[in-house]
Amino acid sequence: MSESKRRVRVRAPELVGRGGWINTGGKDLTLADLRGKCVVVDFWTFCCINCLHVLDELRALEEKYRDVLVVIGVHSPKFAHETDHEAVRAAVERYEVRHAVLDDPDMATWKQYAVRAWPTLVVIDPEGYVVAQLAGEGHGHAVDALVAELVGEHEDKRTLHRGDGPYVPAEVARTDLRFPGKVLRLPSGTLLVADSGHHSLVELADDGVTVLRRIGCGRRGLVDGGPRHAELAEPQGLALLPAEVAAHVGYDVVVADTANHALRGVSLATGTVRTVAGTGRQWWQGAPTSGAARSVDLSSPWDVAWFGGRVVAAMAGVHQLWEFDPVGEALDVLAGTTNEGLEDGPVETAWFAQPSGLAVSPDGHTLWVADSETSALRELTDGQVTTAVGEGLFDFGLRDGDANQALLQHPLGVTVLPDGSVAVSDTYNSALRRYDPVTRTVSTLATGLHEPSDAVVVADDDGVYVMVVESAAHKLTRIRIPDEALTVPEAAHRTRRPAVDIAPGNVLLTVVFDAPPGQKLDDRAGPATRLLVEASPPALLLSGEGPGTELTRTLVLDDSVTEGVLHVSAHAASCDALGPDGKPVEYPACHIHQQDWGVPIRITASGAAELRLVLSGIEPPE
Repeated sequence: MSESKRRVRVRAPELVGRGGWINTGGKDLTLADLRGKCVVVDFWTFCCINCLHVLDELRALEEKYRDVLVVIGVHSPKFAHETDHEAVRAAVERYEVRHAVLDDPDMATWKQYAVRAWPTLVVIDPEGYVVAQLAGEGHGHAVDALVAELVGEHEDKRTLHRGDGPYVPAEVARTDLRFPGKVLRLPSGTLLVADSGHHSLVELADDGVTVLRRIGCGRRGLVDGGPRHAELAEPQGLALLPAEVAAHVGYDVVVADTANHALRGVSLATGTVRTVAGTGRQWWQGAPTSGAARSVDLSSPWDVAWFGGRVVAAMAGVHQLWEFDPVGEALDVLAGTTNEGLEDGPVETAWFAQPSGLAVSPDGHTLWVADSETSALRELTDGQVTTAVGEGLFDFGLRDGDANQALLQHPLGVTVLPDGSVAVSDTYNSALRRYDPVTRTVSTLATGLHEPSDAVVVADDDGVYVMVVESAAHKLTRIRIPDEALTVPEAAHRTRRPAVDIAPGNVLLTVVFDAPPGQKLDDRAGPATRLLVEASPPALLLSGEGPGTELTRTLVLDDSVTEGVLHVSAHAASCDALGPDGKPVEYPACHIHQQDWGVPIRITASGAAELRLVLSGIEPPE
């Protein structure tokens, strides 16, 4: 980043939010309290997988610069459920956020900083001035370089103050389960639970309460071994292999080890855990998507299911479904393009948005998918992806009836019931819903649950029961499937992010990217930047859609559409130009910066003729 650009002197707006502060011991913070520290403000929301990736990127920086860097999370909600303060507080614990967090349900600070996307990082120097804004993932190295530069500069100026930051850890209750994710009924009738908050697996008796054994030592990590030594990181999905396959490969259950970006195999006889797919590194655009399973990077696999003779993984981090062959030890993409959205069609062209739950129909012919960010129930049959329930990235709610009008809110789980209907763990509606594929209707089975994330059938002679994972209540709850649906108040919502007013006709789209300090654009393997533009509805764009290599493009909008969403995906490759000694680097490392924006726009005569989105650089608050 050039010195002239970084010297734009703009005071950082104050941090305000009606929800108050978390992880500060009850103290309200101001920017004045942070003078003398390098500050990174992380705009995030707990539904967003990209935001969770950034939390992981920031952990290393918080440790490296623990006496000079303060990270402040600003929670800016997408879904209605995310405006609930208790839900935000629980998410801070669930994802082990060890810095102060401002709960901003009205997005007041988001607006003051002119943020356009989740996640966005804003860097503030020790004197309280904004020095950089970075959208998306992959900016850990850039923030590292910038903080190092700021530390040197402000130590020389004597404006840097070393010492502890404002973080005060909250007390955590002791429970057998902590934020459990998914559940699997084993052939013995016992229940295997992904105990995500304890980074382990727990086998429970069929009562869903009694702990029989624990697999994993409870430390966050990626270590193979026996049940007392193995390490996992926020495990979620669980899939039982067919007996003949398990006998061949030597393990019975495949685990989506989400924060490790890996699939793990577990032997039920011994409790031994081994890595069967993934490298432990997060997949980035341009990396291989097929090949030997333990040589291919994954991205936040959230659920797994045995379907079509393979283990299908809901690859939430890249909005795709992948398939893993445990016998051939190979990986490949099954469906999705990595574009985020709700687009049906052949598996090669369909779009998903953070798929997080999988279930297979009784005949094995259909794969049901909980597509969380579009609040949708999708199905994959005969190579085609269709939407059963859901309207897109910005519409959600609680509404029963005809599937074309029904609404969900960020569902994380799907369960096929004995009659072939589908129970949906409607997570942010705190409800268990039911979709009937014969009548194409949606009903509500139970409400008042605490972030249900999965369910498993435990039928007996008295009727059909399911064991529901109440993730935020840290327990499993047994619920009888009623003969008749409940009558519940309905609600419909749109994402709270304000629309951008755009003038009709030609609009100049500019994605701002400045290489971080000590780096330059990396064009050794071809163009260093890539831009993809699409629209919902497609008629919104008369021209300018599709891929390209320039980060500036003229779009022509159809003003008869009046409103819609621009889907913009930008990637940039940079490499190290100078080492710490200021000399050119002989073997420069490559870094990938990427972000997907879904920008709601409204066409109006008084709107702007330019839309600027910041991938990395200076774009001061308005």
